[in-house]
Amino acid sequence: MAMSFDPFSQLDRFAASVLDSVRAPRLMPVDLFRDGDRYVLHADLPGIDPGSIDVDLDGGQLTIRAQRTADSREGVRWLARERGAGSFLRQFSLGDGVDLDAISASYESGVLSVIIPVSERAKPRKIEVESSDNRQSITA
Repeated sequence: MAMSFDPFSQLDRFAASVLDSVRAPRLMPVDLFRDGDRYVLHADLPGIDPGSIDVDLDGGQLTIRAQRTADSREGVRWLARERGAGSFLRQFSLGDGVDLDAISASYESGVLSVIIPVSERAKPRKIEVESSDNRQSITA
């Protein structure tokens, strides 16, 4: 029985194992949209322990951190191991038009939802237009 050796067949697996050992934070995919008077951010964090999720606000910078621990089963032979473990990080600069004191967050079914309300001063409003015809003259 002849066996051939293909040095490139395991290149992806090797590269992934080498790069996986680097402790750089992983990027989490997000959706961000405006819904009426609020912004809604959904971040995919499947398999994350809710206790490891940290949402911080420093000035106008919103930071989301989370940690996924590796499955450390002993005595098994892994055939595939694609669910990366490690820390996840995402940062957003918030503008002046949001209410920083009313931001809220929840985690359900592997999705972190952050609600960022629009501030009152940033909401559309009607401005009254004055004209000289509407003013009364005062005589002394």
